[in-house]
Amino acid sequence: MRNAFADEVAKLAQVDPRVVLLSGDIGNKLFDPIKLVDDSRFYNCGIAEGNMMGVAAGMALSGLRPIVYTITPFTTTRCFEQIRVDVCYHKAPVIIVGTGSGLSYAELGPTHHSLEDMAILRSLPGMRVLAPCDANELRSVLRAALNDNAPTYIRIGKKGETTIFPQPPELKIGKSTIVKQGKDIALICSGTLMGEVVQAAQNLAEVGVSAEVVSMHSVKPLDEDYLLSAQSRFKLIASIEEHGLIGGLGGAIAEWRSQGNHAIKHVMLGTPDEFMHEVGTQEYARNKYGLTCKNIVERIQQALS
Repeated sequence: MRNAFADEVAKLAQVDPRVVLLSGDIGNKLFDPIKLVDDSRFYNCGIAEGNMMGVAAGMALSGLRPIVYTITPFTTTRCFEQIRVDVCYHKAPVIIVGTGSGLSYAELGPTHHSLEDMAILRSLPGMRVLAPCDANELRSVLRAALNDNAPTYIRIGKKGETTIFPQPPELKIGKSTIVKQGKDIALICSGTLMGEVVQAAQNLAEVGVSAEVVSMHSVKPLDEDYLLSAQSRFKLIASIEEHGLIGGLGGAIAEWRSQGNHAIKHVMLGTPDEFMHEVGTQEYARNKYGLTCKNIVERIQQALS
């Protein structure tokens, strides 16, 4: 996804002179394409993320469209005050991109895990929170964010994500995308677990359960129209995310359910309220927390029984 991000930013910079990219001292070679477009529109701000966010807010308020990029915890929790006060308070159209979201950097320990980012940024007034599922959906989400003219957070993976969309899909912020239609249940995913979810839907079909697969790339604003439709069509929905169970996609859906007569059964899959103290690969971490095709199928079967 990070390669697709760099390529798409360069393409956007070619057609929109307002686009500038700020990096927290990572991906310098990765961004050679944008430097070829105009090397004055790439800024390596160093390991000073709070300052970088303030610079981006100033650029946005001056008519530019800055995109801030670094590893997820360092572009969210490390500079949360600047995001809150400099960006959101002023409604500055800064696009904040966190790479290596969730457990992508599982082998580097909890300092590099990001399992709270959607929860904390979703709480900020006016902030959009987006989680594309693959490289092509990322391209579409980035274009939509650039046209939205609002503070936006996009969490992305690192590399090796399953390709879900053969080309960038047509999408709107606040509207989910149906990956596969179904009749019995809905598997609603935000982010890079979509490969596991698609495989789970195929496995469920083998035992007679028709699962609709949905990319809810927009966690805020939430696609309430889809949820209303799902409530009328399905016996169960499941939210699936590489994020904590508190405050992410599952939390957003639970809040929606609590605000009206929304009684549909809801299964939440995510990480528990704890730090992961072991060190291992992303695959190891996903197995530890049950974020796998096998566990998704088991949880759905248990809920349906």
